[in-house]
Parts: sequence; C-alpha cells; structure tokens
Amino acid sequence: MKHETDGGDVPLLQLLTPDGTRVTTRGTKQYRDLAADLTPDRLRAMYHDMVLTRRFDEEATALQRQGELALYAPARGQEAAQVGSAHALRPQDYVFPSYREHGVLQVRGVDPVDRLRFYRGSDHGGWDPNEHNVQMYTVVIGAQALHAVGYAMGMQRDGVVGTGDDAVDAAVVTYFGDGATSQGDVSEALVFASVNNSPVVFFCQNNQWAISVPTSKQTKVPLYRRGEGFGVPGVRVDGNDVLAVYAATTEALQRARRGDGPTFIEAYTYRMGAHTTSDDPTRYRTSEQEELWAGRDPIARLEALLRAEGALDEAFLTDLAADAEVLAERVRTETRKLHPGSATTIFDDVYATPHSIVAEDRAWFESFEAGEPPAGPVSAHTPAHPQGGTR
Repeated sequence: MKHETDGGDVPLLQLLTPDGTRVTTRGTKQYRDLAADLTPDRLRAMYHDMVLTRRFDEEATALQRQGELALYAPARGQEAAQVGSAHALRPQDYVFPSYREHGVLQVRGVDPVDRLRFYRGSDHGGWDPNEHNVQMYTVVIGAQALHAVGYAMGMQRDGVVGTGDDAVDAAVVTYFGDGATSQGDVSEALVFASVNNSPVVFFCQNNQWAISVPTSKQTKVPLYRRGEGFGVPGVRVDGNDVLAVYAATTEALQRARRGDGPTFIEAYTYRMGAHTTSDDPTRYRTSEQEELWAGRDPIARLEALLRAEGALDEAFLTDLAADAEVLAERVRTETRKLHPGSATTIFDDVYATPHSIVAEDRAWFESFEAGEPPAGPVSAHTPAHPQGGTR
C-alpha cells in the first residue's frame, strides 16, 4: 500500500484494511505468514487488550479532569501499535517505554493502578521493572532509547543473544514518539546499537504530532528511514493495523534475538486525543482530519475482522464489557486511595549498595523537610567536575 503523507507516497506495510478486510495480494509474504500464525484465540486476546486499554485511558483521563491526577498522557487511537507490538514479545524480552505505552503495560501485566502512581505523584515509578520486564515510564524525551541500547548491550555480554534457544534468546524494545526522533539521545542510541549490533528494536509511534508540531516540521524524509544513515534497517507499518504491527515487530525481534542487530519500526498512527491533558489539540488540528482518522479506528478494524471470520460472539463481548467496567471501577476507587510516600525514597535506589555521599544528602534533605537548619549545603556533597564546578 502507498500512503500519502507529508513526504509523498511512502510504502506502508498493511495486512488489514480500515474496513477489516485481510490484505492477501500485496506486501511481503513473510509478514503475511507471520500474521497467519495468529489464531482466533490470539486475535481475541489482542482485541481484549485493546478494549481494556481504551477503557483504562478513558478512566484515567476522567480522573485527571476531576483533579485526581496531576497529568495524564492519553493513548486513544494508538492501541493497535502498542498491543500488536507487545504481543510479539517473549517473557524474557525487555521494554523501555516513554510515558504513553498503556497498552504495552496492559499486555505485560502491569497493574492498572500501578500505572497511575507516577501521574498521581504518589511514587517515583509505580511498579517493579523486573517483575514484568518493563522499565519505568520516562518523561525525558528520547532518553529511554539510550537506556534500552545499554541494556541490550548487557544482554549481549550476558550471552542471551544468538544461542538458538528460544527460551534463552532475548531482545529489547524501546518506544518513543515522532518528536523524540529529533532528540540527540535517539541519534546516539542508533549509533551505539548499530556499531555494537545490539538486539534492540526502535519502535516509533508516529502519531503525527509532537505536541502541536506536525511531522512536516520535524523531517523531510519518512521517519522509518532515520535509521539508514546509522546502518539500521527500517520499516513503516500501518500503526492502526494490529496484524501488520504484530508481524513487523515479530520479524524485528526475531532478527534481534538471532544476533542480527537492530531494526527501526515506524508505526504510522494518529493520536485521537490530546498530547496530554494539559493540551488543547483543537488549536492546531482540524475536525476534518480527526473525522478521517476516526474512520481508521484500530479497535473497530479488528472487530470487523473478527466478526467477518465468525470469531466474535455476543457472550465474549458481554464478558469483555464486564471486564472493562471492573477495571474502570478499580482504577476509580484505588487510585483515589494513593497517597505520596516519603520524599526521601528518591535516595533509596541511587546505588545498589550503601553510599556515603547519598547518605549525607538524605540526611541534609530530611533536615530540610523537618524545617531544621541543614548541616551544610547539599552542593558540598557533590563531587567536583574535572573541569571545575560541580556536576
């Protein structure tokens, strides 16, 4: 399929049309074969995760509007990109998200209330990364790409790449938006991943807006080609097509786990809502554009396929609706019970073992919090930079 974008006609991997029809005559057979492995049960599981992700999104947005969350970054419209890619992961794979990957967390089993601890301001993170192999949300734009590559290089050194054992070989996926591709951290991550042949998949959710800046103001070439100059192959996929996303991510992860290096995936999608709940997209987007993309809704697309193939019955939908309401009620009730812990927990995990400078800084901060005169300026505990001054 060709898709008209800011860069002109660009190849776009699509396996499911907006009306829910499978694409059987175009595209790469390899991707079609990978999607063909998705049984009706697995497709229903994807649909289940997409619906619950949207219900979670609606409830979290409502909580923020009621003053229960400091901020929230909606993911409405990006469910196929997130759920499809997450279903391609193995348990031993590791995820480095930005701050909008609610669907990825849904698939990886991160508790819905834990996902909001950060937005509630009750916790510096929200969950144990090693319990789900999902790192914390990252607000510094693009920083997680470097974290992911570093982790992937560690996997190489630990010998869990290219062994030929499906239960051992692992890879990393890092998620970021189109705006993050303009950040230096992402370019640096591509350099390190390429020269080290690291097992990492760069998954760019191009929702076409870096807050209010359109993609046309960010790049002159399609984003999937960003990796070419670094020696990283890329593919652009219809981000509202859960089959195509799954297939493209599966292929990239297989390549990474074999030891064949990184891949850059651009999931071309659309952010139906605001960038965050502090944003007003009506100031820079047209209603016509929003209506166009509403007709490409990823959940409706998968539902149409399931209905057409006789894989969706009313009993399943009734149970799913009940699950969604149970989730919403729990998010409403338990999120309101979250209260900030001690601010000093920020010192707990700076180092794996006790550190004298961190202990001194903690004591200084505790005195400051208690309204007592600190023993000395905290800068006195900060090591001097070799070039002078402090770090």
